[in-house]
Amino acid sequence: MGVATGSKPVGTYDELGRRVADGRMSLARASAFTLDEYVGLPAGHPESYRSVIHQIFVDAVDIDPGRVHGPDGMASDIPAACTAYERAIVNAGGIDLQLLGVGSDGHIAFNEPSLSLASRTRIKMLTRQTRLDNSRFFGGEVDAVPTHCLTQGIATILDARRIVLVATGSAKAEAIRQTVEGAVGARWPGSALQLHPDVIVIVDPAAGSRLDLADYYREVWANKPSWQGW
Repeated sequence: MGVATGSKPVGTYDELGRRVADGRMSLARASAFTLDEYVGLPAGHPESYRSVIHQIFVDAVDIDPGRVHGPDGMASDIPAACTAYERAIVNAGGIDLQLLGVGSDGHIAFNEPSLSLASRTRIKMLTRQTRLDNSRFFGGEVDAVPTHCLTQGIATILDARRIVLVATGSAKAEAIRQTVEGAVGARWPGSALQLHPDVIVIVDPAAGSRLDLADYYREVWANKPSWQGW
């Protein structure tokens, strides 16, 4: 599975932990791949995504920590590290289920606005808005947030067999509107998910408040054939 950091997936990981604890499921034979990593933060840094994913995901379930992988933001050869990460995903058989959040500017993983929709794992510079959004994890100091990251590309994410995107709060309303109903393009990277055949977007009323077709989506969900599986 593909795992995301940030605040939104925490509830999902907590629920997975409850299901593991009561014997309804096990991740003991699963492998996990993170979406991204800051460049320049060592693995032991509390805000490195390797540290964060162990805190919010690995410690909550029964997955083998040795089977949890992330891009190497401390690599001396960044392009080689990105190529190696892509190869590791392929060698594991690909991603069956990718969990995503979305930024207020529409980024998924760290694929910021104005990018190639055919992109693969690579280094990216973070926008000022993303660094402002993430400064809450760095004591409110935007200058403490790294300027660069390694991130799975849009094409890498779209290779996943199934994708789940979770968003809450009014700050994500425009990003959700553009992701679900907007034109597919680089200005709103999440819009590329419209090209995938098996995506579910889960929002609360605030995050979905700008969707023009919200009533239709509710009707579709209420009348969904049982064989569709969701």
